[in-house]
Amino acid sequence: MSFNRLNNCRTAGARPIDIPEPPRIYPCSSPRNMDNAKKSSAPALERGFAIVEFLAKTNGGLTTSQIARSLKLPKSSVHCLLGTLQSLGYVYRSLTSGRYRVSLRVCALAQMALSEISLIDLARPHLRRLAQSTNLTIHMAALMEDGSCVLVEKISPPNALHVATWIGKHVSLHCTAVGKAVAAYLPEGALDTLIREQGLLRHNDNTICTARRLKQELAAVRERGYALDEEEEEINMRCVGSPVFDSTDKAVAAVSIVGTVSQLNAGSLNHLGRYVVATAREISVQLRDRTSLGN
Repeated sequence: MSFNRLNNCRTAGARPIDIPEPPRIYPCSSPRNMDNAKKSSAPALERGFAIVEFLAKTNGGLTTSQIARSLKLPKSSVHCLLGTLQSLGYVYRSLTSGRYRVSLRVCALAQMALSEISLIDLARPHLRRLAQSTNLTIHMAALMEDGSCVLVEKISPPNALHVATWIGKHVSLHCTAVGKAVAAYLPEGALDTLIREQGLLRHNDNTICTARRLKQELAAVRERGYALDEEEEEINMRCVGSPVFDSTDKAVAAVSIVGTVSQLNAGSLNHLGRYVVATAREISVQLRDRTSLGN
């Protein structure tokens, strides 16, 4: 990366600031964006991200004038964008130097993204082995910051029955095996809040629709070590799931085996339950080891 030196920093006693090459900002009507002009037209958003990326590459921060000059943007626009970014917590202004820098909130976002990617990469070999040994579809869902549960991985063997799920699907905490496996280890106050905010949507006559019944079910999950979806979301489909714990013993994700009621029948359910518990435990151990080593 090439660097420019600001001449106005070459004053007595002042330390020169390395300013990286600014990101190129394309207007919505430029050839690069002509094809996407109808799909996206948010120049303020593009400029805001350009400022954040630019600040992240600098040492010591930059003033409003330096940012405007480097990015070739009107100073008034930069001032407004910095005010918005500061109110959202993504940048902060030093009271002594007057320069703006990116805040730790940006680092927190990056860490959350990296932790999700790391969890999936860490778990994938275990999930593949589980899929191969059972010849059934395997799901992994992660608990999000807002309390929702989202499928982050799905592995289906070649001959497995098609399951109408997808990565990114939000799954309910009260009627899915992965959801119950995570919900069983939530603090009671947090669980009550999620029940109040998300509700207990009835999918069919098998769905648990009261807080009292759900809490009884979650107690059973903790006792046996795995959760069951007994056709509670979809008729003729059954799931068995187990939680994944991090180094603080928080249930951050869950693994499940999915199949028809004939595939996950009374004779095979306990056996498959032990399989999914063992897989979730292996992932938990590796996740804890990775965290303790700082990786």
